[in-house]
Amino acid sequence: MNKRELGNSGISIAPFVFGGNVFGWTIDERASFTLLDAFVDNGLDCIDTADVYSRWVPGNKGGESETIIGNWLKKTGKRNKVVIATKVGSSMLPNDSKKNLSKAYIIKAAEDSLRRLQVDHIDLYQSHYDDTDTPVQETLEAYAQLIKEGKVRAIGASNFSAGRLAESLQASKELGLPSYATLQPEYNLYDREVYEKELEPICRDNNVGVITYYSLASGFLSGKYRNEADLNKSKRGQGIKKYLNERGFRILNALDDVANNYSTTPAAAALAWIIARPGVTAPIASATSTAQLQELAKAVSLNLPLDVIDQLTQASAY
Repeated sequence: MNKRELGNSGISIAPFVFGGNVFGWTIDERASFTLLDAFVDNGLDCIDTADVYSRWVPGNKGGESETIIGNWLKKTGKRNKVVIATKVGSSMLPNDSKKNLSKAYIIKAAEDSLRRLQVDHIDLYQSHYDDTDTPVQETLEAYAQLIKEGKVRAIGASNFSAGRLAESLQASKELGLPSYATLQPEYNLYDREVYEKELEPICRDNNVGVITYYSLASGFLSGKYRNEADLNKSKRGQGIKKYLNERGFRILNALDDVANNYSTTPAAAALAWIIARPGVTAPIASATSTAQLQELAKAVSLNLPLDVIDQLTQASAY
């Protein structure tokens, strides 16, 4: 399997990232272990999580996803087979939306994540959300310390505006501090405009690797949701209502056409389109069953011709 480097990090991964937000939320530890084993057995190797996953579940405190991954690593001994990406900066306190990328907070949060993951280093440590109250220099200095101590290999940003991403990259150059090797934006066939107009030029000019979240638009691009009655099919259903419009149906029709012509699924076709996008390293997608994971993993080997990629691009024009 051809791997792709995460920006300038020196870390290469298969072009499909498992989204660990489901661990401790929609699937328990036992099911999570089964999926993680299947993921690695498919030749895939990057797992994305965050310290706050799955804080929103009643009774949880945050860190459940990292804890499950850590328990799996301890049980299976597969640490050398996976690249672990996690995030910092979101409050672990209930009903607290404050973001914190201060140096003191990052240093402490990193230790907590290392403990939950049961590893001695994090491969890709990402700023989960921008903290506009903290100077970018202070945040980057925290990462510099963690890298120097061998606790982090590379850093990335998630949910950053174009302005703050550019400011951070410039500060890294001017001050000799670690630079964000990756960006994790919301990006899929439907949600294209912000990334393509504002963030993509910066990422491509600075060789920032892109790993996309909501790659299937919360499941809409799987074709599972065709009308409002379908919204009750999952816990994410109500967040999909915004896609049920003329443009959304036009995208689904194009995905159905590609899926039928290439004996695949709309979800795999949607991920294959992202994988084919210039500057994208890999899409992130989650699964709650091995069958679902196997279908999604087919995107890696689904090398759609350029005219088919163009068909999907035109169908999803904004």
